[in-house]
Amino acid sequence: MPRYEYRCRSCGTTFELSRPMAESSAPAECPAGHDDTVKLLSTVAVGGTAASGAAAPRPAAGGGGCCGGGCCG
Repeated sequence: MPRYEYRCRSCGTTFELSRPMAESSAPAECPAGHDDTVKLLSTVAVGGTAASGAAAPRPAAGGGGCCGGGCCG
């Protein structure tokens, strides 16, 4: 189940709740019991390696576009 981060406007407490995605925008009560909360925008960092361990293919050099010499003169 996803975790969402909220901040209480009354006391400034930041807290997390685990809830279904369908309820992510539903009102959340802060641990101190205040109702005036806002959902924070969270960022997600994803890392890892390719399953085969092979590097991603590199694009061919020169092939157009301004950086490839197609329209710069």
